[in-house]
Amino acid sequence: MDSVTVALRVGSAAITPLVRKLFRGDQPGAGLVARPVRIGSLVSFRGEKSSLTRRDLEKLVRRLVDRAVDAAGPYENSGFGEHEAVVQALADSLSRLGDLDMDDVQAVALGSEKLAAALSPRRPDGLSSDAERLHHQLLQVSCLHIVDFFAKRSTFVARTLAEEARRTQHLVEAVDLLVQRLPAQYAEDAGFEERYRRHLVHRHGRLTIFGIDIDDDWPLDDAYLSLHTFDSGAQRATAGLESEHGRRAALPQRAEQALAGRERVLLRGVAGAGKTTLVQWLTVTTAEWRPSRDLAHLFGRVPFVLPLRALTRAGRELPVPADFLSAVGCPHTAPPGWAERVLTAGRALLLVDGIDEVPEPQRDGTRRWLRDLLREFPGNACLVTGRPSAIRENWLEAEDFHEMSLAPMSGEDVTTFINRWHVAAGAGQDEADGLVTAVRSRQDLSRLATNPLMCGLICALHRAGRGFLPRGREELYEAGLRMLLERRDRQRSVDDGLRMDFRSQVVLLERLAYWLIRNGHSQMERADAIALIDQALPAMNRDALGTASAEEVYRRLLTRSGLLREPAADVVDFVHRTFQDYLAARAVIEHRDFPLLVRNAHLDQWEDVVRMAVAHARADERKRLLMQLIKRGDKVRKHRVRLHLLAMACLEHATELDPEVRREVEQRAAALLPPRTYEEAQAIAAAGHVALELLPGPDGLTDEEAEAVVSAAALVGTDAALPKLAEFREHPSLAVRGRIFAEWGDFDHARYYAAILSGLPPEDGTRLVVNTRTELAALAGFPDHPSLSLFGDFTESEVVGALRDRQTKELSLSCARLTDLRFLRRYRNLAYLALIESTGITDLSPVAELPLRTLLLRQMPGVRDYRCLDALTGLRSLFVGDGMSCHDLEALPARAPLEDLGIPRTVTDLTGIQAWPGLTTLRIIDSEDAASPLPRGLGVLAGMRSMTTMLVPWSLPRALCDSGTPLPQVETLRLMGPEDGEDLREVVAGFPGLRNLVLSLTSAKPPVTVDLAPLREADRLRSVRALGRMQLVNEAAVPQATVCQPPESRY
Repeated sequence: MDSVTVALRVGSAAITPLVRKLFRGDQPGAGLVARPVRIGSLVSFRGEKSSLTRRDLEKLVRRLVDRAVDAAGPYENSGFGEHEAVVQALADSLSRLGDLDMDDVQAVALGSEKLAAALSPRRPDGLSSDAERLHHQLLQVSCLHIVDFFAKRSTFVARTLAEEARRTQHLVEAVDLLVQRLPAQYAEDAGFEERYRRHLVHRHGRLTIFGIDIDDDWPLDDAYLSLHTFDSGAQRATAGLESEHGRRAALPQRAEQALAGRERVLLRGVAGAGKTTLVQWLTVTTAEWRPSRDLAHLFGRVPFVLPLRALTRAGRELPVPADFLSAVGCPHTAPPGWAERVLTAGRALLLVDGIDEVPEPQRDGTRRWLRDLLREFPGNACLVTGRPSAIRENWLEAEDFHEMSLAPMSGEDVTTFINRWHVAAGAGQDEADGLVTAVRSRQDLSRLATNPLMCGLICALHRAGRGFLPRGREELYEAGLRMLLERRDRQRSVDDGLRMDFRSQVVLLERLAYWLIRNGHSQMERADAIALIDQALPAMNRDALGTASAEEVYRRLLTRSGLLREPAADVVDFVHRTFQDYLAARAVIEHRDFPLLVRNAHLDQWEDVVRMAVAHARADERKRLLMQLIKRGDKVRKHRVRLHLLAMACLEHATELDPEVRREVEQRAAALLPPRTYEEAQAIAAAGHVALELLPGPDGLTDEEAEAVVSAAALVGTDAALPKLAEFREHPSLAVRGRIFAEWGDFDHARYYAAILSGLPPEDGTRLVVNTRTELAALAGFPDHPSLSLFGDFTESEVVGALRDRQTKELSLSCARLTDLRFLRRYRNLAYLALIESTGITDLSPVAELPLRTLLLRQMPGVRDYRCLDALTGLRSLFVGDGMSCHDLEALPARAPLEDLGIPRTVTDLTGIQAWPGLTTLRIIDSEDAASPLPRGLGVLAGMRSMTTMLVPWSLPRALCDSGTPLPQVETLRLMGPEDGEDLREVVAGFPGLRNLVLSLTSAKPPVTVDLAPLREADRLRSVRALGRMQLVNEAAVPQATVCQPPESRY
């Protein structure tokens, strides 16, 4: 019996009575309590007024266990001979609530999993593994409801930990919704569903890794490497926010974290980046009922893996739900209507893999199919994947998809992959260490080792060559083919009677690859493949083939090459699309099909074929191909940017090229420079080293252009980029210099420091950002830098070891494992300290001993006492952000001579702000909860005559107008989180002295429209700046002000 399934079926109906009995009934006004409450004082089985005996507790628990056992159906083997033992163990665990040294706020901050671990720190005695799993799951579900109870019981908890409270409530509601659905489907469908889940685990639970010969695949749990995703929209939205209110700019996140809570995601990634592997991992973890805490919204869902290359084969219609399983070759037959029932109930996880595998003319039809599916069956989760060039920005925006991209593998990811590969291959650690050193020291390798496919290829070739590795992408692919087609069978002593040489196999594989790309397909019928081979055989060397038939040759290529597979009956495709494109490019050049190549070069399916064709071509062929490419770009306006950028990217692969052709290509590319956005920087960087020669220096660039140039150079990712980066190290824009400091981790650390960081003056003002342990270790070898940001899962000893006795003046820490700040006392020069998402911190008293002028606090719910900060007599700026236990200004240090104050929306009253008469800046940070009320006492702000700058939610101007309290002293205003069609008339009325207005959309929401016409009445207004995805209307109606907005991507 699956204990997770049983626990899911228990639901609130059985657990809520237990939770209510565990705690005392609230006295009148308990919900208005203004402080945390110890859990020991809440439980009903301790103290003089105890109302729940041990016997009562066991009775309640027994009902819960009975409900779980009764949920077992005919397809599940409960095996509960230990029914009573589970009751006793669960009662023991819940009774430990009275022993916990924590309060309700800390319990909500911990979450249900960690609370369960605190209640059952050791394995219960005398339980079998099945009974232990049931105890563990029932305890976790109970703790989920306990945490929800605490959040709902106290408005103080709900305000202090609003996000945690909402997340817990959402999870409880999701589980209850599933509970409502499961009984109805269980009787008819559960048996099939269990078989289907086992099938998914069996089919997707192993991973093919290039060069691994151990059963030709690898257990997914061992092989899966959690890659980072990048959200460029969120990065743009949060740009500059760390300095403003303690939020880190959006950084790449592990995929599981990035997907957390998101129902619909569009994921881009280059070939071999790991998109399909992520689909496999989501399939297996969801099918096994074990999604991580970040992916709790997938709990109980049913995965449908829908690879578009298979679904669209030979122009087939995309399937309706009833045909989902048969379309992908599932051997099990579902009960009639099962798939539709799953979708109707909102229980499905749709994994639509490979938009780029669909021929471009059919993609709009694919989008309509997906749109209709999601609209007919709302409430289901969906992940769509594809190559970046195949999916334009906002392609699925109308369907509320969140767009993300897989980031290139970091240096640590590459090292981890290499070590795991060598373990799976049975190779020694010395061999792995040698390859890690080679990748770090050789620029050509480090540039190629950016995704799992290329890392696997490099690992395999390194081992096969006993440490020797070819240079460049073309040589790597050639060597990879030779290893697969020639050496592997020889090394394994395989002899099937067909002695096909390397060239013969390549010729036949080229024919198959060329047919696929020419016809716009990713798969072909087996009969077509055999027919193509049969056509080629008469011209081939029969000494190697003997009397072998086309069928036998096909079978030999399928079973021995490592490049082909049959994903379904009578269907064949290439295992790796990269090798298909490489072989197709060879065939194009050999057939001299240049017009066909150029005619299709604007299509993303042909992009890599074009690049590899340039690499494979001879000098005269290369000249002809590139000239035709740029001439077509000159003539066809709608494809001009794409074709000219592609021509520039091809230069990297042109080992020999007529200088005049190179000049022509570079001239076209120069017209697209400089890049203005991060997306444009990515497109430019794809050209490789040639981009570095074309990127301009800092003179004459806007700040946005300069930052994009730095990003493009950094994305090239080799030491050749260092001279270009060095040109910008003294740029006047802090954002540009900050970008240089943020990118150092992907380079050789010593070289980067010597070439760039060492040349910056000590008081430069930029922060050196450290995200990984490798970077932290490198930091120890650097001289002092006055400003450091340590963002990682670092321990106190690691932080202390890295900081040593540095004369650090500004320090940002985001380290969840920190629990004690006493180590900071030794840093007597600290003037700036940011503590962000360090959830283990509860005591700020060590901070009070520092000579701070600025203190930022965010996402540390265990901190409740700020009065110790009264000792900071030099403190001028204090930011207490979201996730902090702060609801009253009286809790903050009244003696500190604050000039800049940031507070969260949990603060309920502003009347105490008069404690800081010298305040010049007030920041009220929106929690992005539209229902969160503004604090009372707005009228007191009118008396704060020195307060000239405010950063506030969009709702504040309306509240000022409603209360008749204008703030004429405010000259600079930043409004956060506008909604579509917001009215600026209230801004004009509420801030009559306004000179500078910033409109900021702080999350990656759909674009909003803002009409600037009402600002014509703001006589003193001199500048309007829009940040985020906003469409400004009637800019000309504000002639007295300069209106500016970050540029949109052109390509």
